[in-house]
This record gives sequence, C-alpha cells and structure tokens, in this order.
Amino acid sequence: MKDAISIFVTAASRKEAKKIANHLVQQKLAACVQVLPGMESTYAWKKKICYDREVLLIIKSRKQLFSRLEKAIRKLHSYDVPQIVALPIIQGSSAYLQWMKSNLISK
Repeated sequence: MKDAISIFVTAASRKEAKKIANHLVQQKLAACVQVLPGMESTYAWKKKICYDREVLLIIKSRKQLFSRLEKAIRKLHSYDVPQIVALPIIQGSSAYLQWMKSNLISK
C-alpha cells in the first residue's frame, strides 16, 4: 500500500476525540485511530500565546481518502482551525499495511 498516511489531529477533549475516532473507523475512512490524552500545546491564537491541554489523535488511512477524512473531522470538531496534518508512511510491516487496506474504503 503505497499511499498509506498517518494523520495527526488535536482535539479539546477525550470525548471529542473518541467521537471523531469512532466516526472515522465506522465510515472506513480510518483503519485505526489512536487517542493519546494529556498533551499540552503552546500556540499563537488571535495575537496571544495560549497553553492548553489537548488530546492527540493519530489516524491511519490512505492519501486518497484525506479530503473526505478532513471534511468529516471538520464537521465533528469544535475548533475553528483544527490541526489536520498528514505524513506519509514510508515503510511498514506488510501484514499491517495489508490489514489497513482491508479496513478502508477502496475508493
């Protein structure tokens, strides 16, 4: 699977993260979503430096599904500008990549 990606998304709460994760997996836009609580972010927003606790989602999907995945996240997300960034999976276990492929929409 040459188009495998990991998408990093931050959410305001575990509840919001789980809602997004469940939706993406149910719709087969993500094969797996890992939810990591307890992250602290420092960022600039509206000319102020902000410090917030957030939850990180690591989403496993395919490059072809990114636009649909992004649209679904935006509908469920509470932020005006959510972090939705994708990185290519350069290499991976062939068994894992095959498992991912079998749990995603093919188009």
